[in-house]
Amino acid sequence: MDFDLLLDVGANKGQYALNARASGYAKRIVSFEPQSAAHAVLTKMAKSDGAWTVHERAAVGSTIGEAEINIAANSYSSSLLPMLPTVSDAEPNAAYVGKEVTNVVTIDSIFNEYRVGQERVFLKIDTQGYEKNVLDGARNCLSSIGGLEIELTLVPQYDGQELYEYFLSNFKQAGFDLWSLSPGFTNHETGRLMEFDAIFIRT
Repeated sequence: MDFDLLLDVGANKGQYALNARASGYAKRIVSFEPQSAAHAVLTKMAKSDGAWTVHERAAVGSTIGEAEINIAANSYSSSLLPMLPTVSDAEPNAAYVGKEVTNVVTIDSIFNEYRVGQERVFLKIDTQGYEKNVLDGARNCLSSIGGLEIELTLVPQYDGQELYEYFLSNFKQAGFDLWSLSPGFTNHETGRLMEFDAIFIRT
């Protein structure tokens, strides 16, 4: 990863950051996570890594404020949006089991706090249907971001989310090229691919 700063939005318990480290990325990471239990684990995981910062517990969205997050049994399917049966029917452990209130920040509001000089920035977004909201809160700094990795869906999973076509079109207009794709969540009963991870690079 040829970047100086990784903004890890929807970090959960630090899985993405740990994989980045295992792949050889040694530069700075800033992680964001709204769930209190996951945030506590994330903070513990990052404690021994001097280049890994965990932002205070908060979701990332389109405006600064507060929101209620739905907590899934498996933790990583939690979302600020209502879940549709396409998810819980395919994966019962994804069903919601509770709610909690979280602060919400925007990428624009924290960007200059964490970026130093002309650091090359990579933005990872894994927010279970809330991806458009995250990007809506990054309008001012998007031109300073050199790469993104985002989880995109082929079928609706959360009420109010945008599907993959929206992002493919908008990233192209914003000057990003689609770089790579990796299959994600699949309905094992039907074999249908429901989501994939996409990397976009500004060229």
